[in-house]
Amino acid sequence: MNAQRPHVHGPIIDEQTRCIHYKTSLDVIAIKFACCGEFYPCHLCHEQTADHIATQWPDTAADEKAVLCGVCGYIMEIGEYLNVSSCPKCAAAFNPGCKLHAELYFWG
Repeated sequence: MNAQRPHVHGPIIDEQTRCIHYKTSLDVIAIKFACCGEFYPCHLCHEQTADHIATQWPDTAADEKAVLCGVCGYIMEIGEYLNVSSCPKCAAAFNPGCKLHAELYFWG
C-alpha cells in the first residue's frame, strides 16, 4: 500500500475504492477531479456528494497525476491511464467499460 494514499470521497464500499455505483472486481480506480482536486470513485459519487458541478481535465493535463489504483495506491498520469488496461505497478485489471465514459472526467 502507498503510505501517501489520498483520501477518496463519496460512498465507497471497500478499501479498493469500489463505490455503491460501480462495484465489480474490476472497479478499482478513483479519479481526481479537475474542479476540486479531490479523488472520487466515479462521476456519480462526485455528483451526489460534492457541492459543485464537475469539470473535465483539459487535454493539456495528460501528465497530471489524477488516477488512483485502488489496489496498490499507485497514482497514474491521465495519459498513462488512458493507454493501459491494468495498473502499471501492480497489474490489477481495470474495468474496460470506464473508457466508454472517459469524457466525463477528461477531455472529450
